[in-house]
Amino acid sequence: MVVLPIGACLVAEAAQRAGHNVRLLDMMFEKRPLKALERELSAVGPDVVGFSLRNIDNNDMQSPEVYYEDLPAAVATVRRLTSAWVVLGGGAVSIMPQALLRHSGADLAVLSDGDTVLPQLLRALERGGDVRAIPRVAWLDGNRMCFAPGRSPPDLNAAPAPAFCSWLNMRPYLSRFASVPVQTKRGCPFECAYCTYPIIEGRQYRLFSPEVVVDAIRALARQGVRDVEFVDNVFNSPYEHALAICRSIARANLSMRLQTEDLSPRFVDDDLLDAMSAAGFVGIGITVESASQPCLEALRKGFTAEDVRRSAEVVRRHGLPCVWVFMLGGPHETRATVRETLRFANGCLRPGDAAFFSVGIRVYPGTEIEKRARTEGQLDGDGLLRPRFYFSTGLDPGWLMDVLRTSARHNMGFVVPDSLSAPFLPTVQTLAYQFGLRPPLWRHASRLRRILKLFGKDV
Repeated sequence: MVVLPIGACLVAEAAQRAGHNVRLLDMMFEKRPLKALERELSAVGPDVVGFSLRNIDNNDMQSPEVYYEDLPAAVATVRRLTSAWVVLGGGAVSIMPQALLRHSGADLAVLSDGDTVLPQLLRALERGGDVRAIPRVAWLDGNRMCFAPGRSPPDLNAAPAPAFCSWLNMRPYLSRFASVPVQTKRGCPFECAYCTYPIIEGRQYRLFSPEVVVDAIRALARQGVRDVEFVDNVFNSPYEHALAICRSIARANLSMRLQTEDLSPRFVDDDLLDAMSAAGFVGIGITVESASQPCLEALRKGFTAEDVRRSAEVVRRHGLPCVWVFMLGGPHETRATVRETLRFANGCLRPGDAAFFSVGIRVYPGTEIEKRARTEGQLDGDGLLRPRFYFSTGLDPGWLMDVLRTSARHNMGFVVPDSLSAPFLPTVQTLAYQFGLRPPLWRHASRLRRILKLFGKDV
């Protein structure tokens, strides 16, 4: 799935508001990205070039794909054509700044909120100040990474969403079922064993007011946007904040198609789903990872297997389409716990809803799962830039994939890792959009799988 670069656009707007001349080159659909970069550098003659990297890789243990390999060539292109400072930013860089600085050859890295830090960095460069005194700016001193200490700012100075149409060509995104991302907050206080959100955004919630969120969605509507996705790490926590946002959107009567795939089962109830329906939600996603209590405890999810089952009962009382997200193969996973989760998925989910299954856990530095993987001898050395995955020592990966494939053959709403690596998926997305289907794509998973099966594509 292609994703609109909300972070890069927010940073571009913040730099522009600070009085700088800003150009954004989106290389998502460039067939020859380095040539496009050369053209842009020649046309602009920049003083500073920033590269935004959202993801390190695709988090797929079966078909891993990395997204940072072109960085050294891109930085070298900047060096060849300009004398500009080269700065890295984006979620991936906050997770592995040292490795990506070393790999790319960039000068500096911006950690955490780039829309706050980069304008400070540009101001220092403009005035000849010491950029290395700015909190959340990192650099390499030999093999050692250095950065000025400092936390994420306590207040949000940015908007929940940028004016995407001012920075991007929206058409290729929308034709591939990309919704327009909006945040209602930053920060995450939860302690999931594998998660990097607290590293990227901090552990304290920083909330946008419901009024600010409504204004942002209204501005997107004026730009012709109709499909909006809330991309908070957990949309329905704090619960009262999510409820207030939904009710404010409903009162504003914005006529938008809303979705989020980041609900915690702990905070799903009838009042919330009623408010989401009234606000215009056309799809919700509940991230449960597992329906087995030992696995949930090992993953430190902060909710129970009973919460998972209760949330399924709530969903059944409402008409909102739902996708359920599972991650199998984590700590304490066994054949028995896999069967328990599959029994839940087959027996408690509504016909027509979707279930996405991933296998294995991408190991990131500084997480609990990294400590566990090292203790269990699943990691050797320090390098985690190349994808490394945790998989339960009590389970065989081949058996798990066979079980998932068999389950998917019997339940057309199940989406397993094999499906997402199908090379024809982008073509399917484009054709489906042309035939009038609209996001979220998973709402049409059963129908699309049946059609593809007629053409001999069993995914």
